[in-house]
Amino acid sequence: MNGQEDAANQFIQQELNADQSNLILGEVYLVGGGPGDPELLTLRALRLMQQADVVLYDRLVSDAVMELVRRDAERVYVGKRRSEHAMEQENINQLLVDLAKQGKRVLRLKGGDPFIFGRGGEEIELLAQNNIPFQVVPGITAASGCAAYAGIPLTHRDYAQSVRFVTGHLKSDDPNVSWPELANPTQTLVFYMGLVGLQDICQTLIANGRAATTPVALIEKGTRPDQRVFVSDLTKIVDMICDQDVHAPTLFIVGEVVKLHSNLRWFNE
Repeated sequence: MNGQEDAANQFIQQELNADQSNLILGEVYLVGGGPGDPELLTLRALRLMQQADVVLYDRLVSDAVMELVRRDAERVYVGKRRSEHAMEQENINQLLVDLAKQGKRVLRLKGGDPFIFGRGGEEIELLAQNNIPFQVVPGITAASGCAAYAGIPLTHRDYAQSVRFVTGHLKSDDPNVSWPELANPTQTLVFYMGLVGLQDICQTLIANGRAATTPVALIEKGTRPDQRVFVSDLTKIVDMICDQDVHAPTLFIVGEVVKLHSNLRWFNE
């Protein structure tokens, strides 16, 4: 009987502990902070930014957006640069779980949209596996935000009937990239994080059939007060920016729609 009583008591204690853990279980808010201009935040994003206890934020989140985070929230920088990570992705994923299990409301704040080259899917996978409540708030991705502020419509009936988003962290011989498809002149290409590999991207597109005279635009710090837009073509853009001290975040747009920039630009750089 003693053994049965011990087992029963142990079971009850486990259930009590489980109930207590559920009572203090926190929540994670995966929020897209947009390309930089704080006025592009959604109302839902702003509300969750104001109620979070802890904020894990990336390098591409602008200072103006960070100013809208709850003042007394703990802030943890987990940004990444090329070959320089403040925290490895696996550790970020686990930290979100650990903080939520401590009963905290955790804001995972990313630049742009968390599901477009933002690794948001990887982070909430672990949350789901651990039964952590979470919300996902989309943000204006850099392609649409920066293009709009540069006066470049990504699609246009006269120039482009489709648009493709491509990561710039690639090599010309990457087997996962169909370069001949990217050379189709009736589509707009938007390369994220393509500054370092800009020359390779241009040369490979030309080698696969995209016209060398195709208009291109490199947008630096799009939607922010210090935005700059450099317009050229596939053969000249690299030389054009070589002495301009261009830094990330940048966005590279390829296609005939870039021709519209001169007439449609409205944002004062």
